[in-house]
Amino acid sequence: MKFQSKIQVRWDDLDAFNHVNNAAYLTYIQEARADMIWYSRIAQGKKAILADMVVARNEVDYLIPLYNGGYEVEVHIWCSRVGNASFDLEYEIRTAEGLHARLKSVQVCVDMETKRSRRLRDEEKEFLLGIFEENK
Repeated sequence: MKFQSKIQVRWDDLDAFNHVNNAAYLTYIQEARADMIWYSRIAQGKKAILADMVVARNEVDYLIPLYNGGYEVEVHIWCSRVGNASFDLEYEIRTAEGLHARLKSVQVCVDMETKRSRRLRDEEKEFLLGIFEENK
């Protein structure tokens, strides 16, 4: 099942063409990812999970420009690959106007003491499999 988060489009996300700057899309998925692994879990009385991961790669396909600020976009997140120490998350940014962007990130779990990659724990794999969907 996909995770869904609503993210506010801010005035300072706009560029000289009055549309959302390309870099803001990465901020939107970062905020949605933090909601998924941290804020929504805390609100449910659960502990944060995968809080010690880093982004190893991002891919973005821009489809329909986002114009203006002051409204929310929906960010849908799902896992499309689970490895030993890394996993892939995929995203769609949507509004009532349609699908604005498709994104993908490769996340790597990190041991905070050694600053090196570490293996996924069983509960982390279980969490990721709960939002797992095959590539489209």
